[in-house]
Amino acid sequence: MNCPSCGAAVRLEPDKDCMTCDYCKNIYFPVKGDDGVSVFPEKSENTCPVCSIALMQASIAKVRIQYCTQCHGMLISMGVFLALVDELRAGQPGSLIPPPPDPTELRRKLACPHCHKPMVTHYYSGAGNVIIEDCEDCELNWLDHGKLMRIVRAPDHSYRNAEPMV
Repeated sequence: MNCPSCGAAVRLEPDKDCMTCDYCKNIYFPVKGDDGVSVFPEKSENTCPVCSIALMQASIAKVRIQYCTQCHGMLISMGVFLALVDELRAGQPGSLIPPPPDPTELRRKLACPHCHKPMVTHYYSGAGNVIIEDCEDCELNWLDHGKLMRIVRAPDHSYRNAEPMV
């Protein structure tokens, strides 16, 4: 991608949700999609476990993720996943009572986009009634389109929202 101001090449800033032009120092923020994800024009080294196309570098709520532009799935590091859910939830209080997940999803077998070993398919232990895949070895979560927002918008009955005992 080239800088909209001067035409020079822009580079993706590590761990940031912007790109920078080294020539004119312009900072470029990609437009967010309807799911809140900003997709950068830079491919990751991993492929989508569903579509088998290259995942793109992306960000949501200033957290870097990898994103499939075809199925809109997200590969999110376990190290930032809970903080991302908390950040998104702060802007959108839980209000959606999600329907139960389809148990046939538990039979799905996906390969980890990074190490290509089978991912573990399981019910997400938090709010949202969703089934996700993860790779403990690579510390990565795979969420299909819409599942992150189902988690975010679901009422959270965890200890964080509990009233203090008096």
